[in-house]
Amino acid sequence: MKRYTIFVITENFIGILNRITIIFTRRGINIDALTASESSVEGIHRITIEVTATEDSVIQLVHQIEKIIDVIKAFHHEDESVVYQEIALYKIPVSKLDSGLEKIIRQHNAKIIAAEPEFVVLELTGHKDQTQELLEILKGYNLLEFARSGRVAVAKRMLTIDDFVK
Repeated sequence: MKRYTIFVITENFIGILNRITIIFTRRGINIDALTASESSVEGIHRITIEVTATEDSVIQLVHQIEKIIDVIKAFHHEDESVVYQEIALYKIPVSKLDSGLEKIIRQHNAKIIAAEPEFVVLELTGHKDQTQELLEILKGYNLLEFARSGRVAVAKRMLTIDDFVK
């Protein structure tokens, strides 16, 4: 089992995400993370799905996804073939913000993006192990809330969405 990133280039139609995720459900493959966003081409969206599976099952998934009418192209990559990041937000009480915590924030290259009378919100962009490490530390500072995005990734290959849309 390896970690794979599946990219799906699609038109933005209602229900497309549901049709894609059903394929994973039918095959009994869990989605580790999923992000969907507009692409650089108007009317075209990009879905990024992170899975841990065998190469054969990922190849089959991609073939099934490509059979969906509104899907323009689907392809998969191993971690070494993509540049990826996640963003994590951490909400902690202002009362816990001291010089020790400020040092931890700097050491992890996190930054304060919001300060309210009762809490501050920290942001960290990085790989999952980096955001997870800071999460574990901040649990000791009465962490109020935590959210992490799915993987945002681009392939190292020199293909663009325009190559698939034309």
